[in-house]
Amino acid sequence: MSIKKDYLRPIDFKTGRIDMNHGAGGRAAAQLIEELFARAFENPALREGNDGAVLPAPPPGHRLVMATDAHVISPLFFPGGDIGALSVHGTVNDVAMMGAQPLYLAASFILEEGYPLADLKRLVDSMAAAAREAGVAIVTGDTKVVEQGKGDGVFISTTGVGWLPPGRRIAGDQAQPGDVVLVSGTIGEHGVAVLSLRESLEFETAITSDTAALNGLTAAMLAAVPEGSVRVLRDPTRGGLATTLNEITRQSGVGITLDEAAIPVLPQVEAACELLGLDPLYVANEGKLVAVCAPDVADTLLATMREHPNGHAAARIGVVTEDPHRFVQMTTRFGGRRVVDWLSGEQLPRIC
Repeated sequence: MSIKKDYLRPIDFKTGRIDMNHGAGGRAAAQLIEELFARAFENPALREGNDGAVLPAPPPGHRLVMATDAHVISPLFFPGGDIGALSVHGTVNDVAMMGAQPLYLAASFILEEGYPLADLKRLVDSMAAAAREAGVAIVTGDTKVVEQGKGDGVFISTTGVGWLPPGRRIAGDQAQPGDVVLVSGTIGEHGVAVLSLRESLEFETAITSDTAALNGLTAAMLAAVPEGSVRVLRDPTRGGLATTLNEITRQSGVGITLDEAAIPVLPQVEAACELLGLDPLYVANEGKLVAVCAPDVADTLLATMREHPNGHAAARIGVVTEDPHRFVQMTTRFGGRRVVDWLSGEQLPRIC
């Protein structure tokens, strides 16, 4: 009887903490799922309470796209976002960069013993709000608890599923010489925002993460131009714009020439990078995309991007060239040229 009363007592989300029972598969785990995750992520598939979700078949001719992402960012809360929203945005964007419509997410949580339940609820509520805003449903998931000292508060892995229309192919191997390279806005905010909090740095102007779901922006872009004229879509996350462009040149067997003066960077981000010895080209973004498109649609695509809230600072930053060496090169503000190469390591660890 006492066990049943304990189980029926609501979870203390003000002062309570995660304990090993929350991951043991018993009543405590069931109660955490019911009072936190199921309430926050409410939808018919999740309500059934099964180990998986039964999803409707895509329309005729459509194909399934699936992407997965693990999020281990430190700190868990940062200016402009948190690991909860980031875990939704990251996977939604990966599906959207394939030209697909993201629809469903699965989420896996690894929680550390002793983590405050109040903070966990904040993260889950943020994640639920991000999913609603992106128009996706979190339909299944899992929770595990590790001993104190063997985790870092919360790790979240998400897997996304979406539908790809017939005949559409947007991929890293589709860039062609003469194509135009666009970016949807200013770069580097996410990495600098996380680093500033991690290192207790203060700047005169606040720098916040750009984390956002980009499926609305990609849908508008693809609706504005003929099918096939958008060759590549990528979100320049870990490794930043430079790494993403090197990935594209490697896959497509081409080169890219950038115009440094055309690449949008906020003054405060540029100043912070200069102070910290960082190059904004390599700093992570979580709410920006790179588009490679046919030259005859570049103006239309750029105008469409600038009309969307997530693309108002979009810019044309370069062109695709014939280059057997597959180099990314940049014309500097002083008229010189330099190679924008891969990083040998990582500028900023644990930023996504």
